Amino acid sequence: MVSQGNVPGVESASLAMDTEEGVEVVWNEVLFSDKKVFKAQEEKIKEMFENLMQVEHPNIVKFHKYWLDMKETQARVIFITEYMSSGSLKQFLKKTKKNHKTMNVKAWKRWCTQILSALSYLHSCDPPIIHGNLTCDTIFIQHNGLIKIGSVWHRLFVNVFPDASVHGKGRQHRDEQRNLHFFAPEYGAGEDDHAIDIFSFGICALEMAVLEIQANGDTAVSKEAIINAGQSLEDPLMREFTQSCLRQEAKLRPTAHDLLFHRVLFEVHSLKLLAAHCLINNQYLLPENCVEEKTKSFDPNAVMAEIKHEDRQGVQLKYSHVSPLELDKFLEDVKNGIYPLMNFASSRPHPVPRALSLSQEQVETVKTPTPEPQETETRKVVQMHCNLESNEEGTKTHLSLFLKMDDKLHRQLSCDILPTDTSKDLASELVHYAFINEEDSEKVAGFLEDAINRHRVRTLASGSTQ
Repeated sequence: MVSQGNVPGVESASLAMDTEEGVEVVWNEVLFSDKKVFKAQEEKIKEMFENLMQVEHPNIVKFHKYWLDMKETQARVIFITEYMSSGSLKQFLKKTKKNHKTMNVKAWKRWCTQILSALSYLHSCDPPIIHGNLTCDTIFIQHNGLIKIGSVWHRLFVNVFPDASVHGKGRQHRDEQRNLHFFAPEYGAGEDDHAIDIFSFGICALEMAVLEIQANGDTAVSKEAIINAGQSLEDPLMREFTQSCLRQEAKLRPTAHDLLFHRVLFEVHSLKLLAAHCLINNQYLLPENCVEEKTKSFDPNAVMAEIKHEDRQGVQLKYSHVSPLELDKFLEDVKNGIYPLMNFASSRPHPVPRALSLSQEQVETVKTPTPEPQETETRKVVQMHCNLESNEEGTKTHLSLFLKMDDKLHRQLSCDILPTDTSKDLASELVHYAFINEEDSEKVAGFLEDAINRHRVRTLASGSTQ
């Protein structure tokens, strides 16, 4: 059994192996003892799980697959989620305190930034997604320092699974009592906006800084203990940062986006980080191992950059000062989400189907029938190569397209294209048949358009030389 965030209705969570991907995952089960209740909720359950599969962020635990299983006596829902091997943030903080160590300020800032990046993503969805169960038990940390928020589906489960059988209620009640201080004063009183998550984040940030807020033998942590923990912070900026999240009035709390610009966290990104993000976002345009190949061709003694001073000796940076292995490690960390970019401008809202943020009462008022979920490709394309060959008459062209997906698996496709086929039509067809993610449609179309134009130029050039 594994613990990846307590969720109402989840009967068990077990470690499993995904034989297709070759990675460990968490196998979760929700049991319905009353089959009539299950049948009544079936369409709503399917819609909710289809929507969950669309939540995609490097600092959010990934939801992989789900299916429904009907038995004679009961029904169950099985869903597969990403396994966080290094355990929860709570476990890490306890271990750190036990070893008489203190929290590294740089790590604290980096982790706060990662958590806020995930919250900013959820809150900027259209409509917004409220986590509703953010605690140090539902935040996970990997061995490389990557933070991920789990239990994103908690609030949905509360609404959709009120009648699911819940075993182990005693343990869950104890966990709720232990984590009561993470929840905002207005929690459960009909308020349901980003301020609830910000209060919870504030407690998490405070616990990360002090390692543990003492309950002094009581069942739950008191307000006085929280105030004392906040006042114990030596850095006035950290103190002001956490206190702004814990304001009693919800409307006075900042947003996740605002907190990313707080003086204690905000920094002007280095060109190295901006370049790394640019490289990762456009990786499909670059050949594999491009960093390694490029660095091999450089003269190690060549000057990469130089800073000149009139009154003193300048500084020269040579290629030998930068290790290719360090660059590869840095790129991997950026790709994994350890160094997210601050939001310099409000990005357009992420379109998420309405069922993700509707309460149970609101879902019941929606009159439109639930459409049957269609199979879609959720993986992202990270690299592309293609080859175009025309027949002798020039009436048609054969396209071979190689796609490398973000799970390291490959997809090779081929078809004949006519002169009237456009790159946008081809990309739309790939989305329609679930060969590529819809979000990749535009970049695949751009890649194909460049390739087709280059092929036409080559064809015309070879024709003129004959």
